[in-house]
Amino acid sequence: MNAAFQGVHGAYSEQAARDVLGRTITTSPCATFAEVFDRVERRQADRGVIPIENSLAGSIHENYDLLLARDLHIVAETHLRIEHALMAPKAATFEALRAVRSHPQALAQCSRFLRSHPSLRPVSYFDTAGAAEAVAREGQPDVAAIAGTYAAKLYGLRVLRRNIENSVSNFTRFLVLARAPWRFARGTPTRSSIVFTPEENRPGILFHILGVFALRNIDLLKIESRPDPRSPFAYLFYADIAGGPHEDRVARAFDHLREIVSHFRLLGTYPSARIPVPRRRRRR
Repeated sequence: MNAAFQGVHGAYSEQAARDVLGRTITTSPCATFAEVFDRVERRQADRGVIPIENSLAGSIHENYDLLLARDLHIVAETHLRIEHALMAPKAATFEALRAVRSHPQALAQCSRFLRSHPSLRPVSYFDTAGAAEAVAREGQPDVAAIAGTYAAKLYGLRVLRRNIENSVSNFTRFLVLARAPWRFARGTPTRSSIVFTPEENRPGILFHILGVFALRNIDLLKIESRPDPRSPFAYLFYADIAGGPHEDRVARAFDHLREIVSHFRLLGTYPSARIPVPRRRRRR
């Protein structure tokens, strides 16, 4: 199996792909999220793995928009604990470091560590693993990177500090995309992702939509609005629910929902991943 992901080898997305699809897969790095969708659609990859939300930073809106625009199916999910590490060339020492490269979001997630070491100048880079690759390639003893330990191992860097992120509750949820829906065994705990457009000028429509699920005791796991690109100042709603249309109550809820919205689409039904529990921080 070949899985496409955004970033370079060593990225958290590649780590998530191997966690959910197996260590023996081959992986294809892509420059953009859109390219991940392209490769799966064009049969250049069997699966695409994309981040959809972070427990601290929130949703990745670009990927929600791509899920709507493209014709792929969500077939799996996984949660990855984001553990940032400070890494540098083998000969480097912590005391000699003067600059550290990483993605702006990773730098922000390590802000407490960086404030406590003002001699380290943060330098924004396009990607965490890309920063690690550049630091390894250039070999400057006073320049480090912040990335995952997976990238350090891949590029032969020395990990100088582990778990330097601000919060132990830093998790990213990833989705796995395929050209066909997931085929699953009965009894598997599932989650469904849907998108719908409420009818305009109908008072209380969101109340009625929520009632579709509440009346059937269906757990609404997430709901989020996004601007509808087809109509100015109109909105789409993305929602995740527990269960899928193979269950009678969910099938009836989807039929009911179709009656009161102007647009409905099932993005995928897939095995629900266990909600992660933060572990005690271990610094080394």
